[in-house]
Amino acid sequence: MRILITNARLIDPEANGTPPGAVLIDGERIADVFDRPAPEGIPADAHLDAGGNCLAPGIVDIGVKVCEPGERHKESYRSAGAAAAAGGITTMVTRPDTLPAIDSPETLEFVTRRAAVAAPVNICHMAALTRGRAGQEMVEIGFLKDAGAVAFTDCDQVTEDTRVFSRCLAYARSLDALVIAHPQDPGLSRGAAATSGKFASLRGLPAVSPMAERLGLERDLTLAEMTGARYHADNLSTAAALPALRRAREAGLSVTAGVNIHHLTLNELDIGDYRTFFKLKPPLRSEDDRMAMVEALGEGLIDVISSMHTPQDEESKRLPYEEAASGAVGLETLLPAALRLYHAGHITLPALFRALSRNPARLMGLASGRLASGAPADLVLFDVDAPFVLDRFRLRSKSKNTPFDGARMQGRVLATFVGGKLIFRKEPH
Repeated sequence: MRILITNARLIDPEANGTPPGAVLIDGERIADVFDRPAPEGIPADAHLDAGGNCLAPGIVDIGVKVCEPGERHKESYRSAGAAAAAGGITTMVTRPDTLPAIDSPETLEFVTRRAAVAAPVNICHMAALTRGRAGQEMVEIGFLKDAGAVAFTDCDQVTEDTRVFSRCLAYARSLDALVIAHPQDPGLSRGAAATSGKFASLRGLPAVSPMAERLGLERDLTLAEMTGARYHADNLSTAAALPALRRAREAGLSVTAGVNIHHLTLNELDIGDYRTFFKLKPPLRSEDDRMAMVEALGEGLIDVISSMHTPQDEESKRLPYEEAASGAVGLETLLPAALRLYHAGHITLPALFRALSRNPARLMGLASGRLASGAPADLVLFDVDAPFVLDRFRLRSKSKNTPFDGARMQGRVLATFVGGKLIFRKEPH
């Protein structure tokens, strides 16, 4: 089927401007992109007037937790897929921190089949780096890679044994496999619920120094240099970690870094009176740290923005702050939250979609994330200025643990295409 989308504001991550234009979809791919009004007489089976709204490559979200197997009451592939489509996310790269962990080809095959049946968006799966994410025995990286794993990670469970982690990196290097890590010194960060400082002291919360992230990253980067492995730090959040990342990049190491949308748009003061929807891992940081992350993103030192979608049920959140589970859902809030950076003048739309689409796609070896002829027709149409107040009970995720509940937000997804197929269209009021 040929679909012509006209009267659109084109957001190309590999360009600088946002010209008006049109996009022709032919089957599963983009047939042509016109950075001007489309010529007359183009044959198409369907026409869509974008109404002057933004058309961009669909978001590629790295680090999504879907709770199958083990905790399907928190999130399923069906509910996560619906939320992703409504959020303009066309590819989810899922985490292996399930029950049991995705650490064998058999478990990976199970979730691959479940995702293919239940979700309307593309799904790529990461596998655990060590068995059971216990940090003691390396998984069968080769077999898992052959079975479709796009990266290997123990998520927020840091591999404390340096020898084990270095062996994992060395073996991954021999197979050109990507290792993703959550840099943190586990000894310093264990049991922490907030970032150390005056605010945590006043609230009486167990806290961790930002230096714990720096220590963890310094160790990981040293081992990445020693082994030559491809390494991605998935969730940087402190200014203290950035000099080490900069040195590694300048030294030519195969190192990239990502940041959670919550650490780009919220700070430690948002915890307020022990609001557990704001309890994340790592914990929310100071405003200075938040702005350092924004600046690092703007200069390209940080490559990827992700939602780190982590569903938690009401029972695990409605507890005293120290005891409550960490994490927040983010599939439907990722884009409007990221647009806060654009509306504040911190970043352009093309640069924003480099971090949301192009860079994560390139990191995962995917052809998506581009607005170009021949690219997959994975697209999001959105109104960059549409204001709304977020109601968590209207989210499509099974879990509703969002820190943006009741927040005024700007930017609404109007339509989402995956492989040329319209999978979401916002209903008019």
